[in-house]
Amino acid sequence: MSDTIKQSEDILKEAAIHVAPSPHILNTANTTQRMMKDVLIGLLPIICMSVWLFRAYAVKQLIICTLACLISEFLFVRMRGRSASLGDCSAVVTGIILALSLPGSAPWFVGVIASMIAMGIGKIIFGGLGMNIFNPAMVGRAFVMIAFAQLMGASAYENMTGLADAVSGATPLSALKFSGSAIKISELFWGVTNGSLGETSAFACLVGGLFIVLRKTASWQIPLSIILTVTGIAGITDIAGSHSGEFLFHHLFGGALMFGAFFIATDPVTSPLTAKGKWYFGFGTGVLIMVIRLFSGYPEGVMFAILLMNAVTPLINRWTTPLPMGEA
Repeated sequence: MSDTIKQSEDILKEAAIHVAPSPHILNTANTTQRMMKDVLIGLLPIICMSVWLFRAYAVKQLIICTLACLISEFLFVRMRGRSASLGDCSAVVTGIILALSLPGSAPWFVGVIASMIAMGIGKIIFGGLGMNIFNPAMVGRAFVMIAFAQLMGASAYENMTGLADAVSGATPLSALKFSGSAIKISELFWGVTNGSLGETSAFACLVGGLFIVLRKTASWQIPLSIILTVTGIAGITDIAGSHSGEFLFHHLFGGALMFGAFFIATDPVTSPLTAKGKWYFGFGTGVLIMVIRLFSGYPEGVMFAILLMNAVTPLINRWTTPLPMGEA
């Protein structure tokens, strides 16, 4: 009898039905830690470029935001009475992306407050990793951008002493929007310009972004649809204004477009699940970026566009849910 029972238990274990939300394809190699490590590798070209351009300013900001995010996650998780696990590297990724989205001259307390808001309000308050609605790094940046407008405004990019004039003056999009002056396209592409630490080099963003896409850590539909949408709108504006391509390339290679398209908009937690939904998400993000850049008082709109589309993601998921077989 005991042998029969044991055989029955073995059969049940082999035939066990695992009930869980979709997607139902199980890939044990595709862990959170592995994905975060891929993102860190993808960020390396951008980090190297930022350190080469901004030197101590970049190093300071990267260290402050990374440490502050790690400490904040540990404290907030412990406050909820749970054991903190920092081994998945998600807090490190958030800290680095946040640092790369800030101007190098931002004071230390700006990075600390942004990190606390990112981890506390952007992530832990929703239940932790995988539960957040908005991209945590962008929540932190949005808060300090509003709370410390003067420290995060145009003057923040012009107050970095000891650096070359190219990386201590107006940012390319600010110069184009407010004074009509254009920067050489080659300088825009390679990144010998001013801006937030991670947004200057379109080349570095493309190299790192293509790595995480090829590793399938990021969905290719989102960055491609964002870039195509911005190209379409900026191209039409360029032709209508007879800018000879300068307007188009400034909006493609200037600002945080490449950085945001590959490393922020593709966050798997805050972007749609379906392929069709990802196209909608990218298109909406691209449209909002150009609306903000063209018609608002801000020269840049990547952060606001992504946060707004994060809010719409649950609705996009509902719109694009595949119908069961046989349903009309």
